[in-house]
Amino acid sequence: MSTAWSQFYDMYASILKYFPGPHTKIYDILEDMRAYIAKRVKKNKETLDLNAPRDFIDCFLIQMEKEKGNPSSEFNTKNLELTTLNLFFAGTETVSSTLRYGFLFLMKHPEVQAKMHQEIDQVIGQNRAPNIEDRSQMPYVDAVIHEVQRVSDLIPMNVAHSVMRDTEFRGYIIPKGTEIYPLLHTVLFDPMKFKSPFAFNPENFLDENGRFKKNDAFMPFSSGKRVCLGETLARMELFLFFTTTLQRFRLKPLVDPKDIDTTPQESGFATIPPFYKLCIVPR
Repeated sequence: MSTAWSQFYDMYASILKYFPGPHTKIYDILEDMRAYIAKRVKKNKETLDLNAPRDFIDCFLIQMEKEKGNPSSEFNTKNLELTTLNLFFAGTETVSSTLRYGFLFLMKHPEVQAKMHQEIDQVIGQNRAPNIEDRSQMPYVDAVIHEVQRVSDLIPMNVAHSVMRDTEFRGYIIPKGTEIYPLLHTVLFDPMKFKSPFAFNPENFLDENGRFKKNDAFMPFSSGKRVCLGETLARMELFLFFTTTLQRFRLKPLVDPKDIDTTPQESGFATIPPFYKLCIVPR
């Protein structure tokens, strides 16, 4: 999905659907995933208890039942399958890719990993599991995770938005229905907003006293009304995955840190981290 061919296909599908190539596999892959979701929806329907929803699919099915007399309702089977697919696809790929990139950055910058170990030991210790309430007391770890998200730049062009009415913007008229791609890459690497925009540097999110510093240019989850639905969940997952791993282990590269290459495999719809090997050493 992140190859150049696929990017062109996404924008010019009406033409390129007639041309052979790897881009033609995208529809089949997504359709296989949708079919998997459809089987799960069917299974949930067979065992549904309207008074005891078990998961997102159950909640959606219950709302479908409530609105079954409304012909214009958005709660229908197609939307259920596609919304669940979005959560399943977006929520797994982005978090796992961020972790893969984060582990790579920490091996390339062992001094950063050492500071994370120190803060984890001070705040959490070794006798209990990390929890989300710890984050407010761990500004350095929080800054590192933000910097991993910023530098990895996972969705450089953001996802497509659509103009709902004719809109004037800086003297230009954008017609209703126009597809808009808000380029997150230009914001995440803005030299006016980050003191080290093109380097991996957690200090981008710390003030002079070492306290965590918010930055309005940090928007890997997009912005506005169509901000990522799973932002809160992703933030919690990343904090818990990173702290739980580093509480118990040290990430050791198989090569000299200065020789680690962080160049992505592909950078199109998504930025795909490179393949690499590492040693996970108990602390």
